[in-house]
Amino acid sequence: MLNILHLDEQLAAIDKPAGLLVHRSALDAHEQHFALQMLRDQLGRPVWPVHRLDKGTSGVLLFALSAEVASLLGQAFETGAMTKRYIALVRGWPAERGGLIEHHLARDPERASAGQELLPSRTAWRRLGRVEWPLVVDPRFETSRYALLEARPETGRRHQIRRHFKHLTHPIIGDATHGKGPLNRAVAGFVGLQRLWLHACALELRHPASGEMLRLQAPLGPEWQRLRERGEWQWDAAPDADQPGT
Repeated sequence: MLNILHLDEQLAAIDKPAGLLVHRSALDAHEQHFALQMLRDQLGRPVWPVHRLDKGTSGVLLFALSAEVASLLGQAFETGAMTKRYIALVRGWPAERGGLIEHHLARDPERASAGQELLPSRTAWRRLGRVEWPLVVDPRFETSRYALLEARPETGRRHQIRRHFKHLTHPIIGDATHGKGPLNRAVAGFVGLQRLWLHACALELRHPASGEMLRLQAPLGPEWQRLRERGEWQWDAAPDADQPGT
């Protein structure tokens, strides 16, 4: 059973677990479970995905309960009328406390960028906390550094946050496509869990029927507590309900 965060006559929002596909994909033809079908069966009615989350990403996932509402909300996503907030664990300590990544991205991250149109893409971010773990990933150093970041994508390109943090030279831990394999394996062994450390914690939009602002939130799962329990964290932003262990 999926964890339903919100349900009314127009919308349904779930807290998608990491590792669950939104819908069938040729890239994961062996998978048998999909959020779309699971929610359809759970509600006993058709549902339409309004946006996507990568398979490894957990958190708020929004569905419409009619094709008309799906079209309206799809336009809202395209125009940036929805506010999205993510939490990510990345390699290294960004020197700045925050900023705006404005780096054009190719439409399809699965293909070589050469020959593709590069699309304007923007992600605002801020540094929440830092930690240093006794992991030897580079033989020159006996420890390695990691940071917890907040990301607010202002455009909706595929893998945008993952590609933008790679561009920032701070790839997300557990990212098999845009990250570093040896680093991902080292952290998985240290923390005791392998996953993409990216969580969609909040989505804010105007309700398509009432026009009122709707804020959907998915708290960080218990696995994020493991991060807080490993080492002494230095917090750059005031801890809030979305940070591990608070």
